[in-house]
Amino acid sequence: MPSDLDTRTRTAWAGLVPDTVAHFDRLFAVPELAGLEFRSMAILGEWLRSHGFAVETGAGGVPTAFLARKGGGSGPRIGILAEYDALPGLDNAPIARRTSTSRKPGHGCGHNHIGPANAAAAIAAADALGGAGIDAQIVVVGCPAEEIVWGKLALQDAGVFDGLDVILTSHGDYQNGALSRPCHSTANGEFRFTGEAAHSGKPTGRNALAAAEAAVARCPKVLAEAYDGMQFKHVFRFAGFSPGVTPDEVRVWSSVRHADFDTMRAGYARMEAVFRQEAQRLEVGLRADLVAACRGYLPNDTVGRLLAGCLAEVGAPKWSEADLDFMRELSLACSPGQPFRLHRELDYFDRGIDYYGQDDGDISWQIPLGRVNWAYPETVPIHHWAWTALSGHAASRPGPLMASEAIALAAARLAASPDVIAAAWRERDRRVEGIAIPPPEFGLVDVLTRRPEAFWDASW
Repeated sequence: MPSDLDTRTRTAWAGLVPDTVAHFDRLFAVPELAGLEFRSMAILGEWLRSHGFAVETGAGGVPTAFLARKGGGSGPRIGILAEYDALPGLDNAPIARRTSTSRKPGHGCGHNHIGPANAAAAIAAADALGGAGIDAQIVVVGCPAEEIVWGKLALQDAGVFDGLDVILTSHGDYQNGALSRPCHSTANGEFRFTGEAAHSGKPTGRNALAAAEAAVARCPKVLAEAYDGMQFKHVFRFAGFSPGVTPDEVRVWSSVRHADFDTMRAGYARMEAVFRQEAQRLEVGLRADLVAACRGYLPNDTVGRLLAGCLAEVGAPKWSEADLDFMRELSLACSPGQPFRLHRELDYFDRGIDYYGQDDGDISWQIPLGRVNWAYPETVPIHHWAWTALSGHAASRPGPLMASEAIALAAARLAASPDVIAAAWRERDRRVEGIAIPPPEFGLVDVLTRRPEAFWDASW
């Protein structure tokens, strides 16, 4: 038999479904890059405020972050994370073909779902706890700049998460279920090579572009030889305007990731060393700026199993035949010749390691954290125009709605169960015993909080 609290939570959550779906669409319509999410922050903040949350914008000195609280007293404080930033160059209409060449941002990671789904969970849990007379507080942390693995590190460093007893969140993926396993540690930074401008027919002896190209060409081999499993990615943010003009400045944004945090940091240092060697060899200047470095998730089975139980009660995503038809059409458009694959069951993931990195990895080592994933087709790539297309279509809704209801249930149950929270902390303490955990590592604070446009056009 469901408890009175469960019934209150699910009833409150069911009443929010129309608004939640409307907010999926509202955020999809205003995709914003890291540091520029003012409209997204306002939309979610206004919704939470309308349900009795006290909302503080600019949390932790990050202009597009917010804190929303409801409830109080001396009871548990349950944190729920809300993400809402988008990715550059992935704008697309919610149809099964590539529609945009504008290079505008798009929700190619589904963050238009995470913010509303997690906010709805918070509203439902807070309403149920208040109705049941349970002394607890639900805290929504509005988290910008996840796509550059920066936002939650800045908030953590500012103390925004201090005092929370447990943190809950969700994300789209290729699987439905609760997680209690690590993801990759990752770091990224920008490297500015400076030399002399010149006519291409009369080469300069200090060629910034040649140095940057040489550094990028060397890195994969150097890292692969030194560290098994190290991944290296890069883009040229600025490399000149014309083939007739050798640029005096070239910018490379690059990242590394690895299952082990210390190995990843060693790999980042090796990558930077390669960049410096090539700059010195070709007699050009180099400025290196770390954007962020973050650990992967610390598993927590206590929270993970509770989430899994909530998911079992909610059930797997309820896709319609029309939803499945659209996803098949989209899969055919972006992955032709591959069989359509969609995880339709519920599982518990406590083995192996996930392929992604997350900026809440570091905080999971400080505070017990649980995450729910919902599935998209394996033939729809994440960080791709097709993921944006699906994020704006009705076929994308069942997954985040499943996650939202499960998180609402879990938040309410945790708030009413100090013994479960205590067990989650004992597990966390056992897992981190003997491990030195440095403070959050991130940079470019002035740029990302005061001049985010300059970060994105590489003019800072």
